[in-house]
Amino acid sequence: MGGVILPPAAWRERPGLARLIAALGPGTARIVGGAVRDTLLGQDTADIDLATTHDPQAVIALLEAARIKAVPTGIKHGTITAVANDEVYEVTTLRRDVETDGRHATVAFTDDWREDAARRDFTINALYADPATGAVFDYFGGLGDLERRHIRFIGDPLVRIAEDHLRILRFFRFLARFGDSPDPVGLAACTARANDLMALSRERIANELLRLLVAPRAVEVVALMLAHGILTPVLPEIVDTSLLARVVELEEAAELPPDPIRRLAALMSRNAKAAEDVGSRLKLSNAQRKQLSSAMIPSFGSPHELAYRFGRQAATDRWLLTIEENFDAVIGARHLQNMKIPVFPLTGGQLVARGITAGPDVARTLRAIEDRWIAEGFPDAVRVGVIADDAVAQTLAAIRKA
Repeated sequence: MGGVILPPAAWRERPGLARLIAALGPGTARIVGGAVRDTLLGQDTADIDLATTHDPQAVIALLEAARIKAVPTGIKHGTITAVANDEVYEVTTLRRDVETDGRHATVAFTDDWREDAARRDFTINALYADPATGAVFDYFGGLGDLERRHIRFIGDPLVRIAEDHLRILRFFRFLARFGDSPDPVGLAACTARANDLMALSRERIANELLRLLVAPRAVEVVALMLAHGILTPVLPEIVDTSLLARVVELEEAAELPPDPIRRLAALMSRNAKAAEDVGSRLKLSNAQRKQLSSAMIPSFGSPHELAYRFGRQAATDRWLLTIEENFDAVIGARHLQNMKIPVFPLTGGQLVARGITAGPDVARTLRAIEDRWIAEGFPDAVRVGVIADDAVAQTLAAIRKA
C-alpha cells in the first residue's frame, strides 16, 4: 500500500501546528501514532504527537526562538510539550530502547526513523506522516494491518511484552477499539505472560482497563480475555460478561454515552465488599470508588424514585444494572437523563407548625410522609398537604394514647 497520502482532517489546519512545524524546520518532524492511524480510519483524533530528529535541547531552543512555549514534561525520554496558539502537542526525539524492565525503559536518541518505529508496540501505531505533504511512512506493514483491522505486535510479541508488560492490556484495548480478530501469535504471547501484569502499577492497569471497557467491541474482547485467563492475576473478581453485554445494549438503545465505571460494575457480582477491594486495588479516584460501590447495590423502583433517592448518576447505574432488558428499561434510562428530579416539598418546621413537638416524632412523621409521597408518584404540594395532615393526625393520636 505504498504512496498512501493522509486524507484532509481538521487538525491538519490548526494554526498552532503550522507554527510548530515551521519552528522545527522542513523534513525534521513527522506526525506519528494515533493521529495518523485515526485519520486513515476516518475517525476524530484528540492528541497530535510529533516525532523529530532534533534532540530535546534543540527542540526547546527552536520552540523558544519561535515564541512557542516548551515544557520539558518527559525530557529524560525525549518528550517536550509544545503549546502554540493555545494548542498542545507532544514532540519526541527519535529514540531506541537501551534497557527495559517491563515497566520503564532507558532510551538513546537516534536520527533513524525505522529504529524509532521498531520500538513502538503495534504496527498500526508505527505510522508516520509528513505534515506538509501528508505522505505516510510505514516500516512494518501497519497500513495493511489497519486495512484488515489486525492488531499485531512489531517483532516478537514475547520480547515486546517483556519490555513493557502493559502491552498485554494495550493489545486487547486496541483489539476492542480497532480490531476484527486477534493475531493468534500476539494472543498466545499475552496468554503466556498474563502474570506479568502483577508487576505493573495498578493505576496503569486501571487506565487501560477503563479505556478498553468503553471501546466498541468491549464485550467480545473482555470475554476473550476471560477465556484466556488474562485478568485472573489482577482482577479475579471478573468472571462473566453477560451483565456487561446487557448494560452495553441498554446504553446503546437509550443513546447514553458508555460509562467505564458502570461497565466495570457490570463485570462484578453485586458485592459491595468486592467493589471496595477492586476500587482500592486499582487505586481509582474517590469519585470512581463511590460510583462503583453505589452501583453494586440492587435497587428497584421508578426512575423518579431512584433519581430522588440516589441522584441521577447512581440512579442510572442502578437502573441499567438491575432492570430487566425490555422496552421500558430503555425509556426509563432516557427519562433519567432529562427529567427534573423531585424535591420534597415539606420540612420538619412545617410539621411543628401543625402541632407536633420538635424531636423524634417530627423525624418519624416526616419519613412516613416522604415514603407515601414517593409511593404515590411524587404528587404536588396540595396532595402533600393532605398526606401531611393525615400523618400528623395519626402521630398526635398515638402520642395522646401513649
